[in-house]
Amino acid sequence: MADLPHFERSGSGDHDSASGPWYSGMTRYHWFVLTVAALGWLFDCLDQQLFNLARKPAMETLLAAADGTVDPKQVDFYAGLSTCIFMLGWATGGLIFGVIGDRLGRAKTMMITIVIYSLCTGLSAISQGFWDFAFYRFITGLGVGGEFAVGVALVAEVMPDRARPYALGLLQALSAVGNFLAALIGIGLGQAQLHMGAKIAGWEPWRWKFVIGALPAVLALVIRAGLKEPERWKEMKKQAEETGIALGGYRALFADPRWRKNAILGMLLACAGVIGLWGIGVFSIDLQRSVLKKTFESQGFTGRELAGRLTIWSGVALMMFQVGAFAGMMLAARICQWLGRKPFFAIAFVAAMLSTAMVFRYLDDITDIWWMLPIMGFCQLALFAGYAIYFPELFPTRLRSTGTSFCYNVGRFVAASGPFLLGQLSSTVFAGSAEPMRPAGLLMCLVFLLGLAVLPFLPETKGRPLPE
Repeated sequence: MADLPHFERSGSGDHDSASGPWYSGMTRYHWFVLTVAALGWLFDCLDQQLFNLARKPAMETLLAAADGTVDPKQVDFYAGLSTCIFMLGWATGGLIFGVIGDRLGRAKTMMITIVIYSLCTGLSAISQGFWDFAFYRFITGLGVGGEFAVGVALVAEVMPDRARPYALGLLQALSAVGNFLAALIGIGLGQAQLHMGAKIAGWEPWRWKFVIGALPAVLALVIRAGLKEPERWKEMKKQAEETGIALGGYRALFADPRWRKNAILGMLLACAGVIGLWGIGVFSIDLQRSVLKKTFESQGFTGRELAGRLTIWSGVALMMFQVGAFAGMMLAARICQWLGRKPFFAIAFVAAMLSTAMVFRYLDDITDIWWMLPIMGFCQLALFAGYAIYFPELFPTRLRSTGTSFCYNVGRFVAASGPFLLGQLSSTVFAGSAEPMRPAGLLMCLVFLLGLAVLPFLPETKGRPLPE
């Protein structure tokens, strides 16, 4: 790797100097790469949260009978099913585009994934029934799942060694900005709903959320114009062409015992956080909505006013979650550097389990939203900053996107069953409870223990250069 340019070579010269802030060795191009990758993931997360906010209202529209009535049980079932389908697309896209990212290049693959998830998010707005809605969400998931791995691989390979964990932590933390924007969009549409009625310019608010989610496609033009493939990757591609060594692919990933072990254990590590967030955490939105509905109904609100306030306060609840998430992800990078990757994950898994259990057990009043949700957001999302930092450090350049995608996305196939399991626990095991979702969520919090169980068998990567 002797011919890598000084400004892009990780760990070269004074970039690794211990003096000054972590970003002191970064060039304008480093900042450009970080900005583009962060925007890609920010808009990716904007799409996810717009879907979470729109999921139930969309089902109420798409499943309504001719007279406008709808079965609440059907709404809950198909809302969960649409989430499962989205996550299956997410996992599938991650596995496919992870390999493409190693073979075609990080920048090109990122552009493709952003176009896919943006356009199909827009198409979700014109859905006429559940199955076309589910199809659009599956294809959206393909793009969403593919974007993360190529983004973190790109940043990891371009940044100086000293800046790398902080830059990756910042990339993940800025996802909270996308989630926060989704909350603001939800609040704004709720206010419009209060003043304009059930429809805004002829469309329900949930459709407008998906229209807004199509806008990130413009970012693909920026990527095409200014982003280059990492020199580290280009050198590896050249070597692969000369020697015939495999560039990406799951056969190559599992052929070497070292990378195979890291992939399997990394996947189990990710399963705990992914299932904890998408199988449990995101359904706290439905718990919050039921608490809010009881509060507003007791205050005498009905019809349009009740619907508008639920839309607004669902956005407020999401904002509180994301305030905590941003702080947790920013702090995660520092803890990873101070204590090491493995001690960070040990602390984070315990904190995520306890904070999630607290919300499902005790959140019972509108005032609880202001402090419980930031705590849960802090603890749950800090894990994902750790994933962004740690997974690229487990694999060599020729397999980095493939390995990172495998770890991060295989867990989504398992997590896709989370909504069904939560629903099954709620409807059968805890059906006699006054609020079945609460004990079901509490029981599922045990999934965070999976992360603690596999942690001792993984390598510590603090202070080590990226493997080649």
